[in-house]
Parts: sequence; C-alpha cells; structure tokens
Amino acid sequence: MLRRNLAKRLRALALMSFAGAACAQSPPRLLIFGEQHDQPDQQRQMAQAVAERAADGRLAAVVIEMAQAPYGTAGLPADASEARVQQALHWHGWPWPAYAAVIMNAVRAGVPVWGGNLPGSRNHAAMNDAQLDARVPDAARAVIADAVREGHCNLLPQDQLGGMVRIQIARDQSLAQVVDDAMRRAEPPQQVLLLTGAQHASRDRGVPLQLLAQGRWQPDQIRVVMFNDDAGLAADERRAATVTPQPDRCAALRRRLHGASAPATAAATP
Repeated sequence: MLRRNLAKRLRALALMSFAGAACAQSPPRLLIFGEQHDQPDQQRQMAQAVAERAADGRLAAVVIEMAQAPYGTAGLPADASEARVQQALHWHGWPWPAYAAVIMNAVRAGVPVWGGNLPGSRNHAAMNDAQLDARVPDAARAVIADAVREGHCNLLPQDQLGGMVRIQIARDQSLAQVVDDAMRRAEPPQQVLLLTGAQHASRDRGVPLQLLAQGRWQPDQIRVVMFNDDAGLAADERRAATVTPQPDRCAALRRRLHGASAPATAAATP
C-alpha cells in the first residue's frame, strides 16, 4: 500500500510539473510513445503518427528502443530494402513485422531512425555500477524496482533485483542521450519521436526524468503518449487501442522453471 501511494504521488508531481510549464503552449519537441510490445494496434498507431509527421516535414528523427545505440539508418536511400534497414540497425531479438511499418515509414520519408537502447555488451557493467543508484530519486527507484519485480513475474531472486534496476536506469539514460543528440541536430520546430516501452516512457521514472536532469530540457518540450489505462504510469495523453489478448507468459515461465533451483534472469522491464 505504501508503494502504491508513493507511485501515485510521483505521478501527480510529474504531471503537475508538466501542467505548470505548459502554459507557454509551445509544441513539444519530443513526442514519446510508451507502448506494450505485444499489442499490434499500438504499433499501428505509432506507424501512422510517424507517417503523418514525416509527410508534412515535422519529423526530424525517430529513436527506438528496439535497436541498440549507436546504430541507425542515416545515409540509407529512401528506397532501401527492409533487409538493408535491418542490417543498418543491427536488428536482433525483436519481431521485425511488429515494427516494420514504424521504421519503414520514416526511412521512406528520408527521416533517420536511431537505435537508442543500451548495448547488450554494457549490461554487465551497468548491473555493477552503484553510481546508477543515484541517477533517480529514491522514491522513483523504489517504483522501478516494483515494476522490474512484476515484469519478471515475481520470480527474480532478491539478490539480482538491484542489478536489474540499474540496467533499467542505464537503458533510460541511453535512450535519453540518443534523443538529446537527435534533438541537437533538429531544426525547430521539428520533432523527435521516441518509441519505447511504457515503463521507459513514464514521466515519473523513465526517459523524461533523465532528460530533465540534464538541465537543458523543460517539461513542456516533452509529451508522453500511452495507450488505454496503463495503471501507475505518468502520461500526458492516453489513446484508445484495441487490446489483443496474449498468453499468460508468467504462467508459462513458472511451468518452465518448475523444479529448478533458481529462476533464470530475463531482460529488464520494457
């Protein structure tokens, strides 16, 4: 109960900060879509947003969690094949059909797509980097820990939780840095779009928190869009999306781990 109340206060503070700064009514420079990775209608709506903004020249770049930094499509021709785009992004591990339209809509319009995720080779170092603990307030780190625990179906050993939280924070940092670099290259009033998991998008714990900590960003330069009712997450706008039922992955994981002495470590919370 204490953690839930804390999460509510964090969301309220994050949104109050945005509301107080939004009085200038300037268009956001960064549009963040926080998605659920297994929901096709959410990816469809993101692909449409990319196409619309690219068509009228509003879009400077797209940053995606689904590819690692520093890979990107800059320099590719607009008619590049999907295979060539995947090669440029070093695409691996994510289902290409789910994100092909998002990415190719940008490429076809001559808009660069940048991978923003933390390179996998840096995961181990992040897990052991105690300095990452100080990169978010204690209250936000507690909320991230709860999300990581739930994201691992409450099967993550307690002695691994701190390391996985650090990876989550490091991923937020990496995404924020790539977004910041893309924005420096953009010409106002062009926008940068970030497509990432809802946890990374949330104003009270994710990429927005890391950007504001840099001191160069203002809350009203960022707009966070999520879908349906992502309880516990701080967004500026929520859009309706068709829900595609998915298998209970936690039940499947428990079946696979039945009889094992310790659960295997999965990736950090999306």
